[in-house]
Amino acid sequence: MVYAAGVAKVVAPKKAKLQQAEGEYYTLMEGLAAKKAELGAVVAALQALNDKLASMQARRQQLEEEVALCKTKLERATKLIGGLGGEKTRWSEVAKKLAADYTNLTGDVLLSAGFIAYLGPYTAAYRERAVGQWVERCRSVSIPCSEHFKLVTVLGQPVTIRSWLLDGLPNDSLSIDNAIVISKARRWPLMIDPQGQANKWIKTMEKKNQLEVVKLSGGGDIIRQLENAVQFGFPVLIEDIGEELDPILEPLLLKAIFKQGGVNCIRLGDSTLEYSSSFRLYMTTKLRSPHYLPEVSVKVTLLNFGITREGLEDQLLGIVVAQERPELEEEKARLVLAGAENARQLKEIEDKIIAVLSSSEGNILEDETAIDVISSSKALSNEIGHKQQVAERTEKKIDEARAGYKPVAQ
Repeated sequence: MVYAAGVAKVVAPKKAKLQQAEGEYYTLMEGLAAKKAELGAVVAALQALNDKLASMQARRQQLEEEVALCKTKLERATKLIGGLGGEKTRWSEVAKKLAADYTNLTGDVLLSAGFIAYLGPYTAAYRERAVGQWVERCRSVSIPCSEHFKLVTVLGQPVTIRSWLLDGLPNDSLSIDNAIVISKARRWPLMIDPQGQANKWIKTMEKKNQLEVVKLSGGGDIIRQLENAVQFGFPVLIEDIGEELDPILEPLLLKAIFKQGGVNCIRLGDSTLEYSSSFRLYMTTKLRSPHYLPEVSVKVTLLNFGITREGLEDQLLGIVVAQERPELEEEKARLVLAGAENARQLKEIEDKIIAVLSSSEGNILEDETAIDVISSSKALSNEIGHKQQVAERTEKKIDEARAGYKPVAQ
């Protein structure tokens, strides 16, 4: 009993302390739970603030990018306006002209086809009368066409025509129309060329393409030259054609091309040859007034290259000025060459600008490459245009000086 009482005296205080400690523990745990809850709320609020901060930073980044893009677009728009702003009036006029050309397209194409098919052998005066009658006939049956139809206006390319003139084509409407017919007709040309003007022009124009010049009186060597030209795509000029054509030319004149092994072929004499699409055939005759039978005429495009007063006067003027004022003629030749090159470059630049504008998708201000191309092209165009204006003014002064020698040429 005494022992139990002693133990109780020892244990009882300890139990009391244990209960006190447990009470304090539960109180502290409750406080801890409350603090954890508060901490969770603070962490959640902090996370919300961090999320909002990240959202605001992303928005700020987006706005900065949009500002940068707007600045870039503004710069590009400035370039675009600077590059094309001055073109509005000219392009509006071109669009208006194209609209009129589109309306007259049916009749103009019909007249062009008739010109190419039927008027080649005739003089300039006869061609003009015939075209005038055709225009009246078209209008009488309500076919829209140009009131003053000219082949050079419908099918001519100024840059190409200038290139032909540089190569020696006489500078008169008859010769220019003939050259256009040669470039557009399906049949190979047979040129009535008593003065040799067409012959000279063809030789100069096709020299860079390794022109083969042959005569039908040249014997068996003609066949070999024709075979090489057909296979390798060289142009051929047959001189001094008579009123009858050699039968060996029949497949070439008829373009009797057929497929063999997946390639275009033609039979020339006893040989089957691969036919190059680059092959071209020209024929000239020195006969002043040849008579070709219908079976010959339907196989070729007959063209009258007889010299005109206008063309002869221009050539004689060049000869006289070259004798009296050689520096003028040299400067004139230099300016003509420079003008042709400038016109060619301007045409290429305009085509490039139009191609970029038409191929651009969406907002063109977002296409940096297109803007750079247009800006650089327009800058070059302006530079060339300025050079062209200076050259034209100089050429006009030279022409005025040359005009003083016209009475001699006439």
